[in-house]
Amino acid sequence: MALREPLRRPRGTHTAHPAHQADPHRQTVRDIVERLKDVPGALLPILHAVQDALGHVPADAVADIAQGLDLSRAEVHGVITYYPHFRSAPAGRRVLQICRAEACQAMGAEPLWAQACARLGLPDAGGTARDGAFTLEPVYCLGLCATSPALRLDEHVHARLTPARLDALLAASEAAA
Repeated sequence: MALREPLRRPRGTHTAHPAHQADPHRQTVRDIVERLKDVPGALLPILHAVQDALGHVPADAVADIAQGLDLSRAEVHGVITYYPHFRSAPAGRRVLQICRAEACQAMGAEPLWAQACARLGLPDAGGTARDGAFTLEPVYCLGLCATSPALRLDEHVHARLTPARLDALLAASEAAA
């Protein structure tokens, strides 16, 4: 019985699907991969840099990242889907992250989550509002356990939340938008 050759293509021989060639962000992804590919453990820094540059890690970027690091697309996709930080679609203009770790749950984070879902017109799982104004997503520990429940709105953290404080934060955010 003859041994089969591995299914991996030799480096640099990847042929992109025609739909990938029209992606306006493709050169950005390639530049990031080229700049960071020699960093030890390069995959995570590359994924962070792509998300920082584009606001998410597009599905079309997976092939270029995999090729640049000599990984399979499945390996790259597995890392993207393992870490909840990485987004596969752009976030809303404002990002609301409510802590759902144990200390915050014990102090009332679940009712705040339900309140935010209802106020933003989102399903129980959160997500991005149809108008693109907000993305609601869980976060597992903001390091404010002693002052829980806590949330992060964009880059600002807020603790000791109450339903009234959450309403005030959302109202101020909507007014500012």
